[in-house]
Amino acid sequence: KLHHMHGCTIHATILTPGTAHVPHRIAQNDTTFPLCPTTGRPNSQPPPASIIARPSPVHHRAACASPLHSAQLTSIRFGMELGLGAPTSPPPWRGHLLFRALVIFLCLWVTSEANEQHVELPPRGWNSYDSFSWTVDENAYLQNAKILAEKLLPHGYQYAVIDYLWYRRYVDGAYTDSYGFDNIDEWGRPFPDLQRFPSSKYDKGFSQIANKVHEMGLKFGIHLMKGISTQAVNANTPILDIETGKPYVENGRQWAAHDIGLTHKTCAWMPHGFMSVNTDIGAGWAFLRSLYRQYADWGVDFVKVDCIFGTDYSPEEVITISQLLRELDRPIVLSISPGTEVTVPLAENISEHVNMYRITGDDWDNWKDVSTHFTVTSAFAAANKIGATGLRGKSWPDLDMLPFGWLTDPGVNQGPHRPCNLTFDEQKAQMTLWSMAKSPLIYGGDLRHLDNSTFSIMTNPTLLKINYYSKNNMEFHYVSGETTSNTRHSGHLSPRYPVNPTKHDGMVVGLTSCTNDQANGWFVFPQDGKSDHICRIYETENGKNVSFCLGKTKPLLASDDDIMEKEEDQTKFHLAVADINDSCLDASASRRRTASEVKLLMFSRCKWHARQMWELNDKGNLVSSYSRLCATVESSKEAGNHDIILFV
Repeated sequence: KLHHMHGCTIHATILTPGTAHVPHRIAQNDTTFPLCPTTGRPNSQPPPASIIARPSPVHHRAACASPLHSAQLTSIRFGMELGLGAPTSPPPWRGHLLFRALVIFLCLWVTSEANEQHVELPPRGWNSYDSFSWTVDENAYLQNAKILAEKLLPHGYQYAVIDYLWYRRYVDGAYTDSYGFDNIDEWGRPFPDLQRFPSSKYDKGFSQIANKVHEMGLKFGIHLMKGISTQAVNANTPILDIETGKPYVENGRQWAAHDIGLTHKTCAWMPHGFMSVNTDIGAGWAFLRSLYRQYADWGVDFVKVDCIFGTDYSPEEVITISQLLRELDRPIVLSISPGTEVTVPLAENISEHVNMYRITGDDWDNWKDVSTHFTVTSAFAAANKIGATGLRGKSWPDLDMLPFGWLTDPGVNQGPHRPCNLTFDEQKAQMTLWSMAKSPLIYGGDLRHLDNSTFSIMTNPTLLKINYYSKNNMEFHYVSGETTSNTRHSGHLSPRYPVNPTKHDGMVVGLTSCTNDQANGWFVFPQDGKSDHICRIYETENGKNVSFCLGKTKPLLASDDDIMEKEEDQTKFHLAVADINDSCLDASASRRRTASEVKLLMFSRCKWHARQMWELNDKGNLVSSYSRLCATVESSKEAGNHDIILFV
């Protein structure tokens, strides 16, 4: 029966002796197995009862249950011990009243659990990336999870996360941005590499691994890329409607991957892998809903979504994912990445929708990377972003993983093969900063080689208490004698910010939220007989104006590109170097950047891609079509005593 009560939907089936057929179930050896409406396959284990009550939000079918999550699948057995003689049948109204009371109780119980505040403290755990890149397999992962449970779980480290490309076949020719090696199902959704994760052969998912992780007392996490697989778009796979189990239909037509994939917004550093999804249409929502409902079916507790923040900012998709996670009947932690050029104003727009968000580029085991975190941490602390409101709880600025112990190198097809390059004192300093900043503490090294000195850093009781329980942590400004520095942080950008600037002949160019005052001031500078330039005036320390200019050119369309017919497309342009033909400014790097990398102005061959498209609005903002962030420019050294115009 289907009952709608108190904002909750209860799917209940009462089994009686002699039942020949039960909807949504498979009978097997006198045991009933509920069918998953998302995949059409039986759940991995039978329910232990004769009555199944499965709550979910109204209009949305609940996720298939993992046996370890009582909020997903609640089983109740009604029994009656009969005495001698025939039992007396109770009045019919009593049974109906009892059942309605049960429905109300289950709705209130599950709703309470789903809305319970979570991530009240900075998450701790282990992630496979720093030690395995994308090559981790089931055996190595479970070995690390076992050690995590035995040694670090007592200290709060509870999340065991498989990082990126778990769906990519580990064969010759496969690498970070290779094409054609990913496993996708008939609905365009990735599923694990069956060679690396053999237990996934049962359901083309992670439910078996998740069950083992949960039995260890841990929580299971996976890395995801934003949007939809390029392979799925090229194959034009249908989109699953989880309500019907059939292809998604709207306005009398069936929708497919090609309808929702934004081919001009592929991930800047993985263009052959993934692209953004159009969240302005129902089909885009339907695809993402089928993705995240499937991850919940697998028993996932933590998702790290990549190529969606920083210079790859995709706020519409972040907010959509956040809303879809709220539909689920149990919480899933939402972490977003990368943090390249993230600013406080940018985080203001997104922190309430997530639980963790990166605020720097990738942190590796060198002091240059570590040292860049001091200034950015101070700014976020001063802006009261630490422990601010987040998805179903709180949100935490994330300083990235702790690259201690036995590691690999970024982006390689190789597992752990070298020790950490930081000295013991540098590792202690990094752990201290991460703890004072109340950053999530995610260990990155291979736990199978965890040594005593590294263990002592990761479990230092004083630092762990500071990380969890300290309040109002702020930068302690420089003190000399009785004089205190009057340097203060407003929470907005200081002259040294962003931490990873772009430099060109004494100029610093970065990206920030368009609400930031530093994003204003761009204008068109016409030249007689020549192409216009896009310029920005700013003040140097001596008060003189300086203009920084880039050449404005009309986008060149390739033969297979669509003609710009929309009015919004007509306003877009490339920014080019005056003396270099067919070379245009990129808004995001073609590879992931570390925290300490200083990015030079990035020019590459001009093409019709959002990361090279810019718009100038009436507020004087130079807006990137890729991330919708706005360009800033400032002087890295004092200019001369007269007005200057710099053309590049």
